Amino acid sequence: MRAIRGFGCLLGFLLITLAVMPVQWLAIRYNWALKDTLPIRYHRMVCRLIGIRIETFGKPVQDRGVFLAANHTSYLDIPILAAVIPVCYVAKADVGRWPLFGTLARLSRTVFVERERRSRTAAQRDVIRERLEEGGTIVLFAEGTSSDGNRVLEFKSALLSAADGTVRLPDGSERRIIVQPVSVAYTRLHGMPMGREYRPFFAWYGDMDLVPHLWEAFCLGPIDVVVHYHPPLTVDQFGGSRKALALQCQKLVAEGVAHALAGRPGAVGPAYNDDKTHIAAVERAAAEAA
Repeated sequence: MRAIRGFGCLLGFLLITLAVMPVQWLAIRYNWALKDTLPIRYHRMVCRLIGIRIETFGKPVQDRGVFLAANHTSYLDIPILAAVIPVCYVAKADVGRWPLFGTLARLSRTVFVERERRSRTAAQRDVIRERLEEGGTIVLFAEGTSSDGNRVLEFKSALLSAADGTVRLPDGSERRIIVQPVSVAYTRLHGMPMGREYRPFFAWYGDMDLVPHLWEAFCLGPIDVVVHYHPPLTVDQFGGSRKALALQCQKLVAEGVAHALAGRPGAVGPAYNDDKTHIAAVERAAAEAA
């Protein structure tokens, strides 16, 4: 039965992907509005196909461009976060050269960064800022790598360098860039608590090979995932220190993951619930600190 399920998922994934790719290419080429809505539909179909059930706590900021600073457990994080709201990702440049998945990343308007080439840093930061000014949501996996899903690794402050600045809003005003921490936790398999022994079947880290790991994910069956959106932050709240911002993001994300794995999702809080007064308070604090 596992093999039958695996083949069904693989075939469905390939059919959906090959059908969506040319349409998304045309949407980007001719700047159709579909370019922003098709990816979320695609990722929802992929999650449904694999059997990923997403439970969310809090709400993502959506009235302006925002960084989502998330932990990273698996390639499955990508369709999971992109199934909730339209997002694009920041990824290493070599991801763009991967067969099939590199093409999918480009069609999702991923921002590729070359960390070894300092001369490209300013240009890459400009691309990110342009996306934010368009009102885009950019996901940054702030650990810089993936983990085993049982813990959150140290957030790299250097990866948050693009969050140190302002963006121009459609009304012409300038605002500090907002960073919203997000916890992603894989909690249940077939409705039962997953436990440490099963989480590596979904966590992809270290020197694991992608293809056999993906096959196992296709075969295993329904999984439950908790996504927790924490209150947004700015670097000015921490005296302009990216390191302090990264530490606070890491703390909130780690607490969110720990509570979800313990069967108490959402217990860390408060979750962000689209509270405009919170955003206003964050901006006042940023203005006073600047």
